[in-house]
Amino acid sequence: MTSTETVPQEGRRQAPPLLRALGLIKDFPGLRALDEVSLDVDGGEIVALVGHNGSGKSTLVKILAGVYTPDGGRVELGGDESERTELHVIHQDLGLVSELTAVENLGLAAHPGARALAPLQRRRESRRARDLLSRFGDAFDVDVPISTLAPAQRSIIAIARAMDGWTHDANVLILDEPTEALHASEVDVLFDAVRRVAAAGAGVVFISHRLDEVLTLSDRVVVLRDGRKVADQRTADLDQQSLVRHVTGVDADRSDSHRTRVQADGETLLDVAGLRSAGISGVDLRLREGEILGIAGVLGSGRDALPAALFGAVGSVAERFAVGGRDYPMRSPRESVRRGMAFVAGDRIALGAIGPMNARENMTLPELKDVTGPIGVLRSQRERAHARTLVERYDVRPARAEQRFTQFSGGNQQKIVFAKWLRNDPRILLLEEPTQGVDIGAKQAIYDEIERAAADGAGVIVCSSDAKELVRLCDRVLVMRAGDVVAELAGDELTEPALVARGYGLATASTIGQEGPHHDH
Repeated sequence: MTSTETVPQEGRRQAPPLLRALGLIKDFPGLRALDEVSLDVDGGEIVALVGHNGSGKSTLVKILAGVYTPDGGRVELGGDESERTELHVIHQDLGLVSELTAVENLGLAAHPGARALAPLQRRRESRRARDLLSRFGDAFDVDVPISTLAPAQRSIIAIARAMDGWTHDANVLILDEPTEALHASEVDVLFDAVRRVAAAGAGVVFISHRLDEVLTLSDRVVVLRDGRKVADQRTADLDQQSLVRHVTGVDADRSDSHRTRVQADGETLLDVAGLRSAGISGVDLRLREGEILGIAGVLGSGRDALPAALFGAVGSVAERFAVGGRDYPMRSPRESVRRGMAFVAGDRIALGAIGPMNARENMTLPELKDVTGPIGVLRSQRERAHARTLVERYDVRPARAEQRFTQFSGGNQQKIVFAKWLRNDPRILLLEEPTQGVDIGAKQAIYDEIERAAADGAGVIVCSSDAKELVRLCDRVLVMRAGDVVAELAGDELTEPALVARGYGLATASTIGQEGPHHDH
């Protein structure tokens, strides 16, 4: 941690904090998710917790909530025996029942298991609900199903339910991505409610990918990167560029762009317009021969849903969808493979391979023609020879084609999945988080294979939450937010800070002038 990332806290604290996390450590196999992270939250304070995907935010919240036990450090809650501080977490999905009214959803906290409150004194319960919700601004109907209410009103119900039963206000409320489904006007309503909670004396932890909202709402910002706390600063001392620098670890004006290698007249391998699917609201893109096209965006932006939709693994509709110049209206994985497409899914255990099978069986599974006879009988000797060649080419370790897939390390599992698809020389390679959970050696080997495939003429789409990876690999990158493409970055504009800023909905010095959305990507 540099001196610019450490914030003096003198004069800020008048009383012991409501929440104190000291030196938290959490290890998972092959990964230190939290590395001596500390966090204080005072009464009346709104603390924003930010960081890119994989920074450790979720792990920290799960430790604070008691879901995970830390491997080191401790969590302390303030107060005394009469007024012990409580901690309440409101997740992005809110945990409400959409078919029930506000009265009934509030009643579920006091009467768990109750489907409705008909046996109770309905008038008294409605009055109590209105009184509770009135603390957060304008009144709204508490006796209609909450599915008919505005998203901001549903968020307020979730906050009110968390606070229902508080005997004092010296508690801590954690809001995990509470604005993800809200429009701008609704965000203002929610922020007013959050400020009221803090003004009453509670501590608030606000987790958000929207850095502009972080700068608007919070009193203080804590930034995690790679499992470590890298900044803890008063919001008044931050601006967009400094916040992006803390999140990425890279100065916004540093030139780390990737050169553009693709010729403009290369053959168009994939031409898509108006693609819609779950989490995708109308994506246009073109992929050319030999091109590595990146897809960036925060979790839930549509980035993670795009490759499966392109491959036909999930249902989708499109105004235009052509592969190699030929229309492809009815998409399915089988037909996509036949047309020269391959899809390496992010979850290699559940979607990328068959765990109980060995490496040989997984690597030859997508295309068996070259290892079977004229009537479809498997030629075991030929299959084993193919598998040995693939294990050697992709440097799978240990070099045992007969070893069960789940017994390999994460990096070697990913090499097997790549071998499985690349052995057929696909024209279009769709990659979702291609280096997730692999070590640095395996990562470089995978990068080499991606670049080799592009050099051989394939078009590659890399959907990744790792901005550094996208800058390292890609000729250009499309940035997604709320299911749509909002920016395209290439050449000198393709930098890690620019990707993060666009993904978080900010404009920095390195991204000003790149207007989105674009409609011919």
